[in-house]
Amino acid sequence: MNPLYIILIFTIVILISWRISDSPIQTISVSQPSTKIIQLSEELLLAVKTENPTGSIEKELSNLQALELIQGLSDDNAKKAFWINIYNAWYQILAKRKKITNHSIFTQKDIPVAGYQFSLDDIEHGILRRYRWKLSMGYLPQFFPSTFIKQIAVSTIDYRIHFALNCGATSCPPIAFYKYGMLDMQLDLATSSFLSGESNIDTVNKVITTSKILYWFKGDFHGKKGMLSLFSKIFKKDFSGYSLVFKKYNWSSHLNNWQ
Repeated sequence: MNPLYIILIFTIVILISWRISDSPIQTISVSQPSTKIIQLSEELLLAVKTENPTGSIEKELSNLQALELIQGLSDDNAKKAFWINIYNAWYQILAKRKKITNHSIFTQKDIPVAGYQFSLDDIEHGILRRYRWKLSMGYLPQFFPSTFIKQIAVSTIDYRIHFALNCGATSCPPIAFYKYGMLDMQLDLATSSFLSGESNIDTVNKVITTSKILYWFKGDFHGKKGMLSLFSKIFKKDFSGYSLVFKKYNWSSHLNNWQ
């Protein structure tokens, strides 16, 4: 067979697979999120911050029923508040208690919630980024995400989560406690604060130098145009025609970076 036909067939199969993977599934929800479930994420994060035992809270989270979690986190703000807190708490737990310092900290499925074992990547790229393929800069879905991930994932990707998740590195945003009723305000503040501190604006040469986070998740920000629009919103200035340069990320360890 002609190699071009093989490539064409392979490409079509890949695109169909991605299309199927990206299709949402119907979930059962209730009108109001569960305050109790969201508070569990805050309690876990507080115990981590104050260096108190977390075993009983971990057990309570693990013993949640899957349907209870689906119904309890019934809208995107509930999902974001809960899973951001869980992610930030568990990064600290994995780094300190389990002494994981290499890339496997993101991929090991050591986080028990509702009878399932999650990894940090499951939470970030599967749930909070609506099952995006980690290496696609936000433009492509994962291959065949699990049914449960699709049931509990957000319906819309919110680029602001990237300024709330802490991966224990010096260039990461600080850790805060995210609350359902205040989430939009908190995420707006986290975005504005982080980008104001991490960005340099050269008005003479029309260049914005900023965090590598925006480059890694370019699709989440709707490309360069979306990034410039975000900067215009934060700095109250028209940045049309500006170029973007991304700083080298500082991966040196910085645990306990609490806001």
